[in-house]
Amino acid sequence: MSRSDLNPLSYVVLALIGRRGAGAHDLVDMVRRGGRVYWSAAPSKMYAEPKRLERLGYVSARREPGRTHERTHYTLMPAGEEALREWVGKPAHFPRIYSEPVGHLLAGDLVDDETLLSGLLALREETAELGRLLGEAEAVAVTLPHRERNLLLVHSLGRKLIAAHEEWLDEIEAALRPQEKAASRTTPTRETG
Repeated sequence: MSRSDLNPLSYVVLALIGRRGAGAHDLVDMVRRGGRVYWSAAPSKMYAEPKRLERLGYVSARREPGRTHERTHYTLMPAGEEALREWVGKPAHFPRIYSEPVGHLLAGDLVDDETLLSGLLALREETAELGRLLGEAEAVAVTLPHRERNLLLVHSLGRKLIAAHEEWLDEIEAALRPQEKAASRTTPTRETG
């Protein structure tokens, strides 16, 4: 079977469905809890992709009771498992990164440093929120013994990516506010006594 009908999101959805299956709402929740550190997909895409994969024969769907109404639960078909095995066996490449903060820095010569900093340092709130969401994802990982090891390794990368961005923001701030740093180092301290 040709795999030209599968894209990177298809493989992520197949992997998230995994051996035990998942509903589209579960997929959206998984991405909300930490997936956006690694990839971006609108919730509408996370609802649409399993339906597409079902039409292509990679997953099957069945209706199950939910809290308020029936929900669709997807499970891997043999074609989906085979597609994942083939994909996982191929060499992984360095991730393509779309980095809005890099774009801000590249355009930084068009604005004053304070404007540039205010846009970039706002990222600290998002990294804090992502760290909190990764905490939720780590708590869920330990409830999934069949995936715990791999999920915790994924979340370890997430923590490192967040830490790298926080360290990078410190570097940016030091470079764009060198006078403030120098002034705070040379300000005499008041002796008590």
